Amino acid sequence: MKKLAVLLIVAVASFCLASSAFAGSLAPGQMTKCNNAKSITLENTGGGATDRGEANASIWKSSNFTTVPISLSPKANHGFPSNGGGAAGNAKVKMGNKHSMGRKAIVLSGQNNFSRGDSIGDISGEVRITNTGTTNLSVNCG
Repeated sequence: MKKLAVLLIVAVASFCLASSAFAGSLAPGQMTKCNNAKSITLENTGGGATDRGEANASIWKSSNFTTVPISLSPKANHGFPSNGGGAAGNAKVKMGNKHSMGRKAIVLSGQNNFSRGDSIGDISGEVRITNTGTTNLSVNCG
């Protein structure tokens, strides 16, 4: 009876530790896991001239065995600064300014009954986040 009680306590403690939330910084090349998270927040905490401060991650989902790449690059231009629009410019082609900077952080929220394999929609089960970039990445499993 005592052995069964000890085994049950160890099993419950293991489950609690396995499903606990992770919050921390991932150095380049490191990996962490989130289990049954409601949300996962990724934030670029690096900087400097290396890769223009871009943080890159690879996210693997056990729900459908899919890997999704994510890049957080707040210092990178996503479009044409100022005039843009090629040689004619925005004004001559009557097009609004499309210049924007990349994001510093994103929040992945779980979506129930989401079955498309090429998307990040289903974050249930185990999700592995690997820092594939050259700057630090903050991960928070909520």
